[in-house]
Amino acid sequence: MARDPKLSLIPLGGLGEIGKNMMVVRYGENLLIIDSGLMFPEEEMLGIDIVIPDITYLLENKDMVRGIVLTHGHEDHIGALPYVLRQLNVPVYGTKLTLGLLQGKLREQNLINDVVLNMVKVRETISIGPFKVEFIRVSHSIPDAVAIAIHTPIGTVVHTGDFKIDQTPVDGEITDFYRFAQLGEKGVLVLLSDSTNVERPGYTESERRVGFAFDETFRTVTGRIIVASFASNVHRLQQVISNAYKYGRKVAVVGRSMVNVVNVASELGYLHIPEGTLIELDEAKTLAPEQVAILTTGSQGEPMSALTRMASSDHRQVEILPGDTIVISATPIPGNEKLVSRIIDQLFKKGAHVIYETFSGIHASGHPSQEELKLMINLIRPKFFVPVHGEYRMLIKHAELARDMGIPSDRIFVAENGQVLDFTRKSGRVAGRVTAGKVLVDGLGVGDVGNIVLRDRKQLSQDGILIVVVTINRENGLVVAGPDIVSRGFVYVRESEALMDDAKYRVKCALDKCFERNITEWAAIKSHVRDALVKFLYERTRRRPMILPIIMEV
Repeated sequence: MARDPKLSLIPLGGLGEIGKNMMVVRYGENLLIIDSGLMFPEEEMLGIDIVIPDITYLLENKDMVRGIVLTHGHEDHIGALPYVLRQLNVPVYGTKLTLGLLQGKLREQNLINDVVLNMVKVRETISIGPFKVEFIRVSHSIPDAVAIAIHTPIGTVVHTGDFKIDQTPVDGEITDFYRFAQLGEKGVLVLLSDSTNVERPGYTESERRVGFAFDETFRTVTGRIIVASFASNVHRLQQVISNAYKYGRKVAVVGRSMVNVVNVASELGYLHIPEGTLIELDEAKTLAPEQVAILTTGSQGEPMSALTRMASSDHRQVEILPGDTIVISATPIPGNEKLVSRIIDQLFKKGAHVIYETFSGIHASGHPSQEELKLMINLIRPKFFVPVHGEYRMLIKHAELARDMGIPSDRIFVAENGQVLDFTRKSGRVAGRVTAGKVLVDGLGVGDVGNIVLRDRKQLSQDGILIVVVTINRENGLVVAGPDIVSRGFVYVRESEALMDDAKYRVKCALDKCFERNITEWAAIKSHVRDALVKFLYERTRRRPMILPIIMEV
């Protein structure tokens, strides 16, 4: 008896977390990737710059990968591509602005000539291997965002991407409700839907309402205005620029990513800047405060961002002055709350007025709340439902919402990264697991920092390091010089001389025992020295510094 053909969905990122979005669709010997995003490091990931998906499964099946399709140009959906495309050179498909932002990233990595980028339009359907891929307009906090319908011989999969039901979008481009309803009428096998705001009842406010709040701010504030926002939130940037022009202010842009997005979006026609409105920072310094507005990065309190450096008086060109009004036009990503609060405190200490409260109207989410999620389910009426893009509790809440909408529990799958979901025309099941996880990027190193290195960094950050240097005679095994002890991050040596003297004595005793027992291997001697110090220092200080013995011979 022939087996029913099947369609597999394999999330490699974006489930049980915010960011790092990547979904794989498999039919037969063909793989299609939806998005390839990054996420910012968690607090315990010391020194890590960004986190990207583990693509081991894709590399093991690289001959089957037919392409990568993109929903929109936010970092959590395209940020990993420069790293992924180095190992997996396949065609990339996206809308005009999405590819424009991606090109800037590829240019920085010297990959721009090595990657095939294919621009698509909304309502367009293209063939990628056996998949017929359709791009459907949705509203989000960045222009050119799309949902993706993948038509396969088994059935249609609809991936919403990030979306919201905005009836009055800034750019006038309404979500294509009609096309979603058409797909629902024809029948959709699986709906993958954004879960980020599922805990919020009602509807997400329109981005246009943020413009009203900006209008009030620009109309009433007399000093300099500094607005911090996500660089890729082009609609937000447009409203800042429009209100600045309306009230006679010039706009200076600070922060590399902000400058890049403004340049790309304006060149492609997604950002309309009245002539003479945009100025350099040097020119802004010559104008009166009431004539200046500054657009900057740092709405999440990122340590190296422009706003953070301004708040700590570490920015070369912008100094926060009493009378400045700082607008933080974003809500903190989960985990960034402390960073943002610290920045706000520093800004207040400098005499600035800071507008950051959600109720002030200076931010609107780009994700759907409960009523919008219900509407999407009602339009699509899928046979199977998979919540995506959210922490685990969000996925559970979204599953409960779908159940309340009439989708049977056995047709709802709350999956984890790496799980394989198999679907036929009539059934769905969890069919196994593939390699998935986090790849840490630190400087130029990709994946070379793992759990062991992070553990060492954590130990160093908590208890410091103690370096023991001893010189031993090669022939008789006697100590010629030392032991000398160097402390970094453990204790201040000049104030802990007694402790250091006792530590040196313990090292000498350990070396004497090694000599008495005729232990000559350096590794064994180092181990004895380390063990002696670990026990002694813990008894005296209740700390466990990293101990690094260095033995030299003459």
